Amino acid sequence: MTNSTPSTFNLNQHMARLLMSEPFFASLSRRIDKKEDRSIPTAGVWVNPQSGNFELMYNPEFFASLENDTERLAILKHEFYHIIFLHVTGRLPDGGMSKKWNYATDLAINGLPDMINALPSNCLIPAVKGSIFENFPAGLSAEQYYAMLPDGTGEGEGQGGTGEGSESGEGQPSGDGDQEGQEGQGGDQPHGSHDGWGGNDPNVSDAVKEIAKERLKDAVKKAAMDAAKNGWGSVGSEMRQDIIDRMTQTVDWRKTLRYFIKTSTRSSKVSSIKRINRRYPRIHAGRKVTRTARIAIAVDQSGSVSDVLLAKFFTELDGLAQLAEFVVVPFDTSVDENLVYTWKKGERKKAERVMCGGTCFDAPTRWANENKVDGLIVLTDMEASKPIACKAQRMWMTTKDHAARPYFTTNEKVIAID
Repeated sequence: MTNSTPSTFNLNQHMARLLMSEPFFASLSRRIDKKEDRSIPTAGVWVNPQSGNFELMYNPEFFASLENDTERLAILKHEFYHIIFLHVTGRLPDGGMSKKWNYATDLAINGLPDMINALPSNCLIPAVKGSIFENFPAGLSAEQYYAMLPDGTGEGEGQGGTGEGSESGEGQPSGDGDQEGQEGQGGDQPHGSHDGWGGNDPNVSDAVKEIAKERLKDAVKKAAMDAAKNGWGSVGSEMRQDIIDRMTQTVDWRKTLRYFIKTSTRSSKVSSIKRINRRYPRIHAGRKVTRTARIAIAVDQSGSVSDVLLAKFFTELDGLAQLAEFVVVPFDTSVDENLVYTWKKGERKKAERVMCGGTCFDAPTRWANENKVDGLIVLTDMEASKPIACKAQRMWMTTKDHAARPYFTTNEKVIAID
C-alpha cells in the first residue's frame, strides 16, 4: 500500500491556509521569517544575531510527519507563544537556562485552553490523563511550573520526541531532540533545549537584543490591532487581555530592579565550581555572591485614583511579576496589615480596589521603615502632601499628566507611565 503522506512540507506555501482561521497569529506570522532547516528535529524560534529579526526554523520532514493540519497549526502556535511570552528575548528564572526551564515553558504553553487538545499525542502536556504531568494543573505560568518541578528535571535524559516543537531562542535552534526518541526513552519530553534563550548566545549583542524586544512589541501590537478588526480566532478572552497588557506595559522593570539591587545589603552565597576559592582552591568550591532586594509596592487606593488608573498600575505590576517577587501594600490614609500580601514571581493578578479613603504617603513609608525593605515604589496620582523620609530607596510611579503637576517636589526618582 502506498503511503500518501508527503515526505516534505514547505511551510511558506501552506502558512496562509493553516492560519486562515487565526487572524491574530496570521498577522504575527507575517512579521516572522520562516526557513527550512533539516539539522533541527522539529521547529524552533530564535533571534537572528545579525539582523535582530525573529525567525522560525523548521524541519520540513517533521511537519510532513504530523497527522493533520490541526497538529501543524498547534505546533506553529506553540512557537509563536514562545515569542509572545518573551521566552526568546530574556525571560529566565533566577537559576538561568536549564532543561527544567525548558519543561516549564512548554507546560505553560501546552496547557492553554486552545492548545491542550490540539497538539500531537506525544507532547508534554499538563492535566491530561496518561501524561507524566497529569497531576500538574493546567493554566499556570512557566515560573509556577518551574517551582513545582524537581531540580534536575530533564538532565541526563535522552531527547525524546515530543514537546511542542523545539525552540532555542537567541542563538541557533538546537537539534538535540529526536522525533522517535532514543532507546529506552518514553514520550512527554520537550523537543529542544532552548539553550540560546535569554541572551545565552554570546553572538547576540545587547544592541540586537534591544532591537528584537522593540520589534516584538511592535509586531504583537500590530497583530492585536488586526485581530480587533478581523477576530482573534482561538485566542480566548483571558489570553487576549494578557496579550494586550503585555503590549501596553511601559516600565523597564529590569532597569528598575537593578537600581534597588545595587544598593541592597542583602546577598546570598552559593558554591560555584566556576569561581575558584583563592585561599583553598583544591579543597573548597568558590562562592558566588548574588545580591537580592526586598521590594515593597505601595498601591494608592484613595478615592482620587480612578479604577482605570488602578488597572493601569496592575498592568505594570504584572510585568514586574515576571521578573521578581514583591510585597504589595495597599494604602489610603493608613495601611491595613491584613491587606498586605506577597505577589509571587510568575503569578498574574487583576486590579482590585480594597480601600477608598483619602491619601497619606506617610502610611506606606512608615510600613516600609518598620519592615526594613530595600526599596519602596509608590504607585499613585501624587495628590497628597510630601511624606516623611524613607529609610529605603524610594521611587514614585504615576501618569505623565500627574508627574507634570505633582502636589510636592521631590529629588527621588519618578517613573511616568502613559
